[in-house]
Amino acid sequence: QVQLVESGGGLVQAGGSLRLSCATSGRTFRRHAMGWFRQAPGKEREFVASIDWSAIPYYADSVKGRFTISRDDAKNTVYLQMNSLKPGDTAVYYCAGSGLEYHAASSLRDRYDYWGQGTQVTVSS
Repeated sequence: QVQLVESGGGLVQAGGSLRLSCATSGRTFRRHAMGWFRQAPGKEREFVASIDWSAIPYYADSVKGRFTISRDDAKNTVYLQMNSLKPGDTAVYYCAGSGLEYHAASSLRDRYDYWGQGTQVTVSS
C-alpha cells in the first residue's frame, strides 16, 4: 500500500518558519516528480512547489524566494522549508507523488497519482 504521510505543520506567527516533511512508503519515488499543494478554507487546492526526479525545483510565484522544496531519496522523504510565513499561507498542505518515471514536475494536480492526508499550517498575524 502506497502511503504519503505529511508532518511538521502547526501554528506559527507571521514571519516565522516551518519545515514540512513527506515520508513515502509502499513504492519508490526516486525516479518520480513530487509536489506540494495547499488548500485554504473555501478555496481550490493550489500548487505550491514541485521537484523532479533530478531534484530541479519549481515554485508558485506566491512562494518563490520564501519556500524551498528538497528531497532525500535515501530517506524516501520530501521536504518543504517555509520561511517568512504570511497569514495568507494558512492552509492544509498536501504532498503528492507522480506515478510516471522521469517525467517533469508539474503544477497540475492531475499529474500526480498519490496524495497524502495533509497537514495544517496556520500563520497568525
